[in-house]
Amino acid sequence: MSHQETRLSGNWPAAGSKEVALDYFNAAMRAFNIYRGDPVALADKAIETAPDYAMPYILKAYLFGLATEPDAVVEARSILATVQPHAKSELEKSHVDALNALLANNWTEAAVKLDRHNMSFPHDMLGLQAGHLMDFYRANARDLRDRIARVLPKWSEDQPGYSILLGMYSFGLEETGDYGRAEAIGREAVERDPLDCWAQHSVAHVLEMQGRAEDGIEWMASREPNWSGDDNFFKVHNWWHKALYHLDLGQANEAIKLYDARIREGKSDVALDLVDASALLWRLHLEDHDISDRWADVAACWDNHADGKLYPFNDWHAAMAYLGSGRDEEVDRIVNQYRNAPAGGGETSRWAAATGLPLIEGFRAFWQGRYEDATEALHGARFIANSFGGSHAQRDIIDWTLTEAALRSGNRNAAEALANERIAVKPHSPINKRFLGRANA
Repeated sequence: MSHQETRLSGNWPAAGSKEVALDYFNAAMRAFNIYRGDPVALADKAIETAPDYAMPYILKAYLFGLATEPDAVVEARSILATVQPHAKSELEKSHVDALNALLANNWTEAAVKLDRHNMSFPHDMLGLQAGHLMDFYRANARDLRDRIARVLPKWSEDQPGYSILLGMYSFGLEETGDYGRAEAIGREAVERDPLDCWAQHSVAHVLEMQGRAEDGIEWMASREPNWSGDDNFFKVHNWWHKALYHLDLGQANEAIKLYDARIREGKSDVALDLVDASALLWRLHLEDHDISDRWADVAACWDNHADGKLYPFNDWHAAMAYLGSGRDEEVDRIVNQYRNAPAGGGETSRWAAATGLPLIEGFRAFWQGRYEDATEALHGARFIANSFGGSHAQRDIIDWTLTEAALRSGNRNAAEALANERIAVKPHSPINKRFLGRANA
């Protein structure tokens, strides 16, 4: 049962409403699949046409629940309360069960429920994509790969959505280090569907992790019209990838130009875009570029999201902006929220205590010039794969900051060891070569 074939439930108010609602839902799913357009508006059209149809409500609940923004989660909980009486089929009730776990801040529980859901409904693209995003947000590389591997044999190449599935599988292969297959399958997915910006970004990750910066710039430029449109939700993240390539090549001025003209062009206050803004500014700071006048607007946008409760990965990136803009009291607010959080607050509260706190404290120590303290805090905190927080490329900022802290603290043994570690993974990276040169100087 594909998302085009999802079973409808409820009483239909007029002849033809079922088909019209399904058309709107499929259009909303297509927008979600390629992160382009407005899936919420299309889902609303489906609901307006057929108020008893559960799937558009479920799609909206995932869209808001996966946004990692406090206000969006409140809206997702409201949608979920509305849809529960309409969820009649086993597929629909299974989605509601997963959403209840997600919106209680128990991401792994929700992801495991969708593991089982995907086994029962291997052609339900909504379940697959929502589960894939949960795996991404909790940094579970294995499930990013295996969630798709489990169902791929059930699909045929001529089924609608097959290329989208390949794009997700490519990203899972990349995050588990299978770079050759990841690149090949990602390129195939983009050839099949040039508008699939998730597959585009998967290949970008491969090139980033392999240190192929020149190839990365060419890859992004060659298909730029397909991923950079105003209606593309993922465009800022793909611009961020291109900026990383320039930074790795020592072309910081090009990265700064992309930051000003693309990444912060529209002053987005979407959490995903703010993560990219904070992360690029911090990297530029590590390279001793003066970007002090750019921190304040990012910090102001984080005020709506960094509550110290919902998603520690966001709080940590907000803390970077707060440090950069001199708003230390906001860093204290987040840290105090972590330390004083009541027991039993869900999985994200455990993420905050175990990893979010040392990350923020380590970055604060670095900003304040307490490099020995930063080295101590970040060495253990960097081992967060399969815990929470985005991709290997995003989390590399921890190791980058750690290595720089070791160098500035005068800890030559640690600096050389960390530089060797980075060189082993990306031997052609100018940044890594500079690390090793400075450690040996």
